[in-house]
Amino acid sequence: MSRLLGTLRSSQPVARFQRCCGLFPAGEEGSGSGGGDPAEGAGESGACNGAAAQRRPAAAGRGLRNGVRSGRGPQGCAQKYVVKNYFYYYLFKFSAALGEEIFYITFLPFIYWNIDHSVSRRMIIIWSIVMYIGQVSKDILKWPRPLSPPVVKLEMRTDAEYGMPSTHAMAATAISFSFLIATTNQYKYPFELGLVAAFVFSTLVCLSRLYTGMHTVLDVIGGALISAVLLVLLYPAWDTIDHLLLTSPFCPLLSIVVPLVLCYNYPKLDYYSPTRGDTTTILGAGAGATVGFWLNNQYAVPAYTSENFQLGFPLITSKMLAVVLARFFVGIFIVLLTRRLMKSVVLGMLGYRYKFPIGDLEARRRLEVEVPYKFITYSSVGFSATVLVPLLHGLLGLM
Repeated sequence: MSRLLGTLRSSQPVARFQRCCGLFPAGEEGSGSGGGDPAEGAGESGACNGAAAQRRPAAAGRGLRNGVRSGRGPQGCAQKYVVKNYFYYYLFKFSAALGEEIFYITFLPFIYWNIDHSVSRRMIIIWSIVMYIGQVSKDILKWPRPLSPPVVKLEMRTDAEYGMPSTHAMAATAISFSFLIATTNQYKYPFELGLVAAFVFSTLVCLSRLYTGMHTVLDVIGGALISAVLLVLLYPAWDTIDHLLLTSPFCPLLSIVVPLVLCYNYPKLDYYSPTRGDTTTILGAGAGATVGFWLNNQYAVPAYTSENFQLGFPLITSKMLAVVLARFFVGIFIVLLTRRLMKSVVLGMLGYRYKFPIGDLEARRRLEVEVPYKFITYSSVGFSATVLVPLLHGLLGLM
């Protein structure tokens, strides 16, 4: 068993998967179908190895020729690679984006505006809990990401974090299967179809973390399993949690105070990692949305009708499609505007308070700046998506 776990934790399976999908380090592509283990003969030159790279001088990048692409790791660590199969390249790049902020900030509000409030509430709460546990686990375990070489790394920012567990795998598993569980008893559609869709979605995101070289096989399996266990443990309490969030007079206070305490007491590292900022973003968005859910229930903000969206897939009329798209684009515009305005206002106030220019990246990474900056900004985004946008939809006749 220990030998199997060691193999799953190593970089060689990741490198082999990349070669099978047509992704090679520049200079190795000629021997891609040949015999050797991708890890054999891997030296230190050009290494881009995540947390360890934070302690290395940056490697200078060079110009690219003859179709060779370049990815940059932490601190400007440059790595050239060759793509021989563009189907897998774009498939897994797109799949990796399904675990990024751009997906969360569009998909979760879309469910709230166009499908069902209760489904959206459950997904957001599960997502927040799962992501917090995943992010904290990374910085407690401190397992390194795959080594490069032999692995090709296609992403910059996340390589500065530790690897175990894969929060992309955790989020994909949590979102897809919580959506399936939350809708299966409320809407009429084939359960098998939903199960296949959830499995395909989570599998694509998991495989994308191997293709981009960001995680080992064990990181991905661990992330998916942790998320599955959390779903099983939380499912019996879903209705109770949802009822308390909507009716408890303490909900707004606890929704703000508890996430803030968790963010300020996030595990400390020897160097800066974006995990604390990402965790604060997630908890802030969840807190703002939770306060919005409570206010909606207390003051009867107009609710979206869901009878036209039974997932048995009725005939979608042009009018229904126009309303859905109008809700989405109006909502996204307000959400992005809120994020832009709050970033500027909060950062300006913190810069004035702590005497640093807004463009000072190092100052923005300090605990006393990063946590309130991220938390206030994204709690405003969550509140805007659940309260202000529905009110605007009502005023525009889009309910």
